[in-house]
Amino acid sequence: MSKTRPDTPPIRLNCAVLTISDTRTRANDTSGDYLEHALTEAGHHCVQREISSGNIYELRKIISAWIADPAIQVILTNGGTGYSHQKATAAAITPLLDVTIAGFGELFRHLSFLEIGSSTLQSDAFAGGANDTLIFCMPGSTGACRTAFERIIKEQLDSTHRPCNFASHYLESSG
Repeated sequence: MSKTRPDTPPIRLNCAVLTISDTRTRANDTSGDYLEHALTEAGHHCVQREISSGNIYELRKIISAWIADPAIQVILTNGGTGYSHQKATAAAITPLLDVTIAGFGELFRHLSFLEIGSSTLQSDAFAGGANDTLIFCMPGSTGACRTAFERIIKEQLDSTHRPCNFASHYLESSG
């Protein structure tokens, strides 16, 4: 049972955003911009933001550093989950996970199917946890990031969302 009560202020989480792309820069990273803005609008802090070309070892280096940093509680990645030879996100990150959240990928693909049809089969969106850090990996399109954040992640990072959410676990582990 969560220790949060309905009258308890929401927990503000420290988050990091990683865009995985060999063509995006800070000037044209609309998905990273969206995620940073959405986190802030939801009351959280975006404390780190990077862009990586998708090299499997570079991805592991960045994600491992963020997992090891006790100041980062949530990592959102976008890109590198589609069906192509450049798909490296799952290969880089899943070995780092202590636990997977199978329902995230399943629910994302269901919601995405309602929007884009069978093309959602090409998404390897997934989520998990490592060292008390939540990690959500989604496709790189801004539309896909919006679907994942607005329809799944936003509520799960809201410590007042009922009947359960991931954010309240941070209160329980510190209390």
